[in-house]
Amino acid sequence: MTRLTSLSLFLLASVCAAADDPSVSFERDVRPLMKAACFQCHGEDGQLESGLDVRLARLMTTGGESGPAIVPGDSEGSLLFQRVRDGEMPPEEAHRLTDEQIDTIRRWIDAGAPTLRPEPEAIDGFYITEEERSHWSFQPIERPSVSSVRNVDRVRTPIDTFLLAKLEAQDFTFADDAAPASLLRRVMFDLVGLPPTPEEVERFIADESSDAYDRLIDELLASPHYGERWGRHWLDVAGYADSEGYNLTDAQRPHAWRYRDYVIRSFNDDKPFDRFVREQLAGDELITTPLDNLSDEDAELLTATGFLRMAPDGTGGAVDDANVARNDVVAETVKIVTSSLIGLTVGCAQCHDHRYDPIPQADYYRLRAVFDPAMDWKTWKAPKQRLVSLYTDADRAQAAEIEAEAKKIDAERTEKQTAFISATFELELAKLPEEIRETARAAHDTPEKERTDEQVALLKKHPSLNVTAGSLYLYDKKAADELKVLADKAKGIRDTKPEERFVRALTEPPGHLPVSYLFVRGDHEQPKQELEPAGLSVVSTNASLPEVPIDDDGFPTTGRRTALAKRLTDPNHPLLARVIVNRIWLHHFGRGLVNTPADFGVLGTPPTHAELLDWLAAEFIDSGWSVKHIHRLILRSTAYRQALRTDRTLMEADPDNLLYGSANLRRLDAEALRDAILTVSGALNDKSFGPAVSVIADRVGRWVLGIENLSAGRPGEVLPLHGEDLRRSVYVEVRRTRPLAVLDTFDWPRMAPNCDMRRTSTVAPQSLMLMNSDFVLNYASQFARRVEAEAGNEPDARITRAWQLAFCRSPDDSERASARSFLEEQTATFTSELPPPKDDKQPASPTAEQRALETLCQMLLSSNEFLYID
Repeated sequence: MTRLTSLSLFLLASVCAAADDPSVSFERDVRPLMKAACFQCHGEDGQLESGLDVRLARLMTTGGESGPAIVPGDSEGSLLFQRVRDGEMPPEEAHRLTDEQIDTIRRWIDAGAPTLRPEPEAIDGFYITEEERSHWSFQPIERPSVSSVRNVDRVRTPIDTFLLAKLEAQDFTFADDAAPASLLRRVMFDLVGLPPTPEEVERFIADESSDAYDRLIDELLASPHYGERWGRHWLDVAGYADSEGYNLTDAQRPHAWRYRDYVIRSFNDDKPFDRFVREQLAGDELITTPLDNLSDEDAELLTATGFLRMAPDGTGGAVDDANVARNDVVAETVKIVTSSLIGLTVGCAQCHDHRYDPIPQADYYRLRAVFDPAMDWKTWKAPKQRLVSLYTDADRAQAAEIEAEAKKIDAERTEKQTAFISATFELELAKLPEEIRETARAAHDTPEKERTDEQVALLKKHPSLNVTAGSLYLYDKKAADELKVLADKAKGIRDTKPEERFVRALTEPPGHLPVSYLFVRGDHEQPKQELEPAGLSVVSTNASLPEVPIDDDGFPTTGRRTALAKRLTDPNHPLLARVIVNRIWLHHFGRGLVNTPADFGVLGTPPTHAELLDWLAAEFIDSGWSVKHIHRLILRSTAYRQALRTDRTLMEADPDNLLYGSANLRRLDAEALRDAILTVSGALNDKSFGPAVSVIADRVGRWVLGIENLSAGRPGEVLPLHGEDLRRSVYVEVRRTRPLAVLDTFDWPRMAPNCDMRRTSTVAPQSLMLMNSDFVLNYASQFARRVEAEAGNEPDARITRAWQLAFCRSPDDSERASARSFLEEQTATFTSELPPPKDDKQPASPTAEQRALETLCQMLLSSNEFLYID
């Protein structure tokens, strides 16, 4: 019989113990605790304080300088347990284990320190356990079979079967369908971010055809406002901003808006999402025309790379350490890419191995190496150096022709100017005594630097002889005005040149292959081993995916980013499709199937309906990556069309509505609220695309829309915006240090570096803003004027119209009576407060009746029914 070594006996005993007591094991229960709190000092990167390695159970049994760390079967006699229990280890307060975690270690040791399987003889590099590889989000996407349910009459799309199966398992079912007006308001805010008009409500309610709702969805998906709404969602995770951030200088990005418009167009066009990803990661590697003569199509591809230029970037100005600032840009870019596309906190592996997910530090720098050729911190380009002109050869030729025409006018003007100056000089010279005229003429004709002291003195004595282009108007205003007409004419011609536009893009120098390194503790001044570009190791272990080359011969550049895009959009990649359909679900239901949309790792919440998530991901891929296809599936489902919950038993059993047994009450986000107020007041300017509407400080320091009048001091009078301030919120300047007050109060996201999910707060400043802000008061007044114009003078008609505009319904009898009484009381109050009539030449002040209606309209705009979607 073969003799067993003590190590073999330990392994065999441990595995047997795990089989006897499956409730606790090293791999599943203890190793994650050790990894989070202890690996950094005891095992990671060869670091073995006191000679102890805690990465394997058998290594703890072997122990370090103080002997065995654990004694299987005896927690009280185990040094590791004693140190942890007494709070001596880990030494950092932030890493101390909870009582529950300490008890897990105790139970594990007392159970014999079991493992689920024999441990490896040695650890070569970063060790990924079977448990880590089997995490749900790393598994291949496979389309599950559709569940069978009892209440098949409530099934409208396959989505319903997955949700209904879980509801029926607990003897529940879906809520009734929402009322048509409520459903219309819900779907319009969801798809286009705007409320329906009373006429749209009336038409939808009156349409009894079976496909009325489906046609509504198609109409909304075809609306240009759809891209404005859903483009904004993507801009959140992309970290879109019109300023550099990084420090308080927060320099503006005057050309970033082109990326915003690219995103809006892409959603409107239902661009296949895999293509959308490829363009953003590597649009510059897809172009076929030269950078100095881009076609319109290639200009769009280059604009897409603005995605990689959204991170805070202080390298265009003064910073404490330029190299730190450069590497910060790269690090924040990696965070944006990984949180938006793969839903993992990869940035946590920048300074050390990830504490919870199977992402070694080396993987972080392999992924960073994909971007190194284009973002090489040693050959860095500041933001202005990365701008690419969109001028084409045709533009340059046209500009040259126009310039030639303008120069003809310039020549004519110069000729006349010379003649005028000469004639004026002769007139002034003739006023001098005859005996000094020639001496004065010689002094005037001598170049200024060559004049003698006598000549300088003579001209100083007779300043009228100093006739120049700048002083000609003092002598001959008529001649100067003739010259000005010519100058204006030349300028007018030059103004017809094609505008030179620029795009904020990422490009990679051909043939540039910098060496990439792992940085010790994330410090660029401590490079360690060289690394080659690659994707995440844990993803590769479960799927066959395209590799990332060092240098692809098929491209003039390295082709690394194109390869990464192909890898992420490969149907075998487990993350991208899941992450995106989860985000789509989140924006329709108020929470994702995974409620941590940027963290599909160990610390993230697991999916409430894993099979549904996988079914949606598979459907997304099979549909050609069509976002609008997923919209249709969700919006047509019974789950989406439900009314708010009324089943108290279900509410008690499922208080967070994780079973989706009813609709969720959701508050309008910041942009939708502002846009809704503008819409209801009749003021909205629905102009699409173009430069951002600028944000400035008003006289009391609030951030408002306007153009600074820099010639009038700070703060000067705000220059008129000519209706630009009435545009949708997606076109408002996203200045990191200047959040528009009305949006900021209602949780407008701060891009640091991006926003993975909006958080909704309920705080006192929101009520104060709705009560006192100039924005709300102004548009409540415009709302009232609209009601007057559309409803006439009869109070009940005005009340009805106000309700229809604000709430998409008419008031009931009780509401109508209360509103009538309110208007009467407010009118009486304002009548007693009105000042005596002024001069007829003064602008008319609102009447008492008008002020009362304004107050009622402000109340409606501030009400929960207006602020929330049911």
